[in-house]
Amino acid sequence: MGQVVVSLAAMFASLALFIAGTALLTTVLAVQLAHEGFSSTQVGLVLVCHSIGFVLGSRFATRLIRRIGQVRSFAAFAAIGCAAALLHPMFIDGWLWAVLRGLVGFCAAGLIMVLEGWISARATNASRGALLGIYQVVFFFAAAMGQYLVSLGATDDYRIYSVVAILIVLSLIPLVMTRSEAPVMSMAGRLGFAQLYALSPSGLFGGVVGGVVVSCFLSLGPVYASENGMTLEGVSYYMTFAVIATMALQWPVGRLSDMFDRRWVVAAISLVATVAGVVAAWLGATQVWVLYAATAPLFGLAGCLYPVSLSMINDHMEEGDPVGASAGLLLAYGLGTCIGPVAGALTMQQLGPAGLFVFMGGLFAAYTLLVLWRCATTPTLPVDQQVRFVGIVASQTGPTILELDPRTDPYDESYLDPETVTDDNGQQR
Repeated sequence: MGQVVVSLAAMFASLALFIAGTALLTTVLAVQLAHEGFSSTQVGLVLVCHSIGFVLGSRFATRLIRRIGQVRSFAAFAAIGCAAALLHPMFIDGWLWAVLRGLVGFCAAGLIMVLEGWISARATNASRGALLGIYQVVFFFAAAMGQYLVSLGATDDYRIYSVVAILIVLSLIPLVMTRSEAPVMSMAGRLGFAQLYALSPSGLFGGVVGGVVVSCFLSLGPVYASENGMTLEGVSYYMTFAVIATMALQWPVGRLSDMFDRRWVVAAISLVATVAGVVAAWLGATQVWVLYAATAPLFGLAGCLYPVSLSMINDHMEEGDPVGASAGLLLAYGLGTCIGPVAGALTMQQLGPAGLFVFMGGLFAAYTLLVLWRCATTPTLPVDQQVRFVGIVASQTGPTILELDPRTDPYDESYLDPETVTDDNGQQR
């Protein structure tokens, strides 16, 4: 196990540098667009292009990787991402920035797929769960570090964009210097949305809602903070806190979902997030400590929604393709990330900065009602027939990393309970 982790140290280092750079760029651009006088809707439309590019990249970048190889494609994607980062301060233009965001998103998908493919290929049945845990820690740490680095300089200063470019370029070094042989890219399929709905309607919509809320906050949270008088340093600390809150809540939410019926757990965390959204919209602009206290459950629980939703779907995977189900839900999550910034920005345009939390809280309220309706109208799956929760990062994640999920290994009995995964009637959740 230790040798596997050491052999993948270069991949995790590349991952950390790249995630830190892209997280930094997203927050810097959001604040700078607001300072330049762009409306909330315009900011959302520009920033959503990253999600659109990422979804397209996760579907089509594989062709380029297969054609020229992992190392050379990684170098090409990193070079394009670096150039795009440096072009931002040279031309303050919404249309250009939208194109650049799309390019960075497409390249991000390709880079992540290369790194995930390397990590997944080195994993064994005994090390998959541990490697997935390390992947999560590295991802959250890097994302938090990227938010923290926002305070290094003004958003209209080319030097902060140079820091982004440096981080992206440095992500090349660990990978190109590794002596490990590049793995063969896998051909992971996806289940369609209709199949996912048949397995778990609550799980499918949970994946979509998670993508909408997470992308909405990451894109527009800095705008909200800036428009309410936070300094750039304050925005940096606020966004860092939000990312750390998501990481901190993964384990307790996962434990609760293993101990109780997952639909009731999801309904509970969604209700808590709804209340937090109301509090943030009402009092967040007046008292900073209230904003922090409300953001922790709101964004933190939103980050937990995807892995719990995936667990609900896996509860009913008696037969079939678990990796395909995971990849299908990841696509649903990705489509949600394309909706979030635009829908949240339109609400802010109508209601002011507080509209960000009105939108997120309202979406959680609607999802709560859906899950409660499912609980009232469909039979409950016994807790002892549920599979175990596995935390998986969805934001800026490709389908390849899903192969590390221990639940996808039919021979790994430690992640299954003694009973069958589903009941005889194949009850929906």
